[in-house]
Amino acid sequence: MDSFQRTQVKTLMDRLDEAPHQLIALFGPRQTGKTTIVRQALQQIELESRYLSVDEPDSYEIRVRLDTAVSTYPLKRERDAEWLVHHWEEARMEAERFGRGFVLAIDEIQKIPNWSDTVKGLWDADRARNCPLHVVILGSAPLLMQSGLSESLAGRFEAIHVSHWSLAEMAEAFDFDLAKFLYFGGYPGAARFVRNPDRWCNYILGALVEPNVERDILAMTRVDKPALLKRLFEVGAAHSGQIFSYTKMLGQLQDAGNTTTLARYLDLLSNAGLLAGLPKFSNRLFRRRASIPKLNVLNTALMTAGSGYSFNEAQADRSFWGRIVESAVGAHLYNSVGPDTRLYYWRDGSHEVDFVLQRGPRVIAMEVKSGIKNLNFRGIEIFNQRFRPYRSLLVGEGGIGLNEFLSVPAGHWFEET
Repeated sequence: MDSFQRTQVKTLMDRLDEAPHQLIALFGPRQTGKTTIVRQALQQIELESRYLSVDEPDSYEIRVRLDTAVSTYPLKRERDAEWLVHHWEEARMEAERFGRGFVLAIDEIQKIPNWSDTVKGLWDADRARNCPLHVVILGSAPLLMQSGLSESLAGRFEAIHVSHWSLAEMAEAFDFDLAKFLYFGGYPGAARFVRNPDRWCNYILGALVEPNVERDILAMTRVDKPALLKRLFEVGAAHSGQIFSYTKMLGQLQDAGNTTTLARYLDLLSNAGLLAGLPKFSNRLFRRRASIPKLNVLNTALMTAGSGYSFNEAQADRSFWGRIVESAVGAHLYNSVGPDTRLYYWRDGSHEVDFVLQRGPRVIAMEVKSGIKNLNFRGIEIFNQRFRPYRSLLVGEGGIGLNEFLSVPAGHWFEET
């Protein structure tokens, strides 16, 4: 693992080799390696750098690599706009002193009140004086990061998205095979616990799910019913791979809320990288928005950790393992689609297509042979007649192997063959 680097490391290094025309923003779900990516890139570039974390303890010092000496910078206790300005101005002086540039990386920046307005003023001042300071910002609360960026810093940043780890990455870094990846998912920090099921479950539920739901999301936006949000995630993870109406959810949640609240909470969980509600494919936009969602965890560890199934028990239960397989396919598609591609499911009566990808006028229908149900091509046949897709794919036994499918991004299937 120590020598493994995600592709975002090279992307970040390339951006830092250019003149600083834009801020660089890394954002994505919790525990996907954003901090490691930045640290690995900073260790390999020629520019001097300073890494700051808003979450670090109060009584530590930052050590900066210089050609002639090592300097220390004591930090204030309170992480506020004044703290941010102080360290930005010091980095600015370093950049101008070196001439060729300097890199300031700030982790968990969203925890500084009004951070985006402060950054906007500092960045614009740097551009006015042509200061060669690169700034990299990181955050583990995607909605807040994106909100601050889009509202105050539009046109001033380039985003590098950090998604959940893929099968290929977990195989290279931790020697995961397909079965391990399907059950244990793509969280690098949890990989060291796979031989100890109790520690692994505690890590997933305690170090990932709980802070994501109870801290990150609540810090992003107003949530009137935090207990409902948490319960929605639990129910959604348990029913991953299933089409589940909001009315049915309300019955299981035993709450007097409404479907609009549930739809909003499901969007929050999706933006936090936990649970998505895929809309039904239709040629009419309003029908997509009003459709019953198909629930899908965005990392299969979120489904298995709270299931009560051990690794061996999960494989022995054909129905449950089938839902893991289908959820892994859905998570992979969701995590790897580009900004120009949308992911859906389709159903008409008893006829269903597991996943539908759309990029512009091109549509791809996908059926997963997962063990949940007897394979029935009637859904694909009706879909083909009605929508004339660019391509129809069978994923699993008799079609595209899971190893192959999970090793290429969703956009691969739109390429000419």
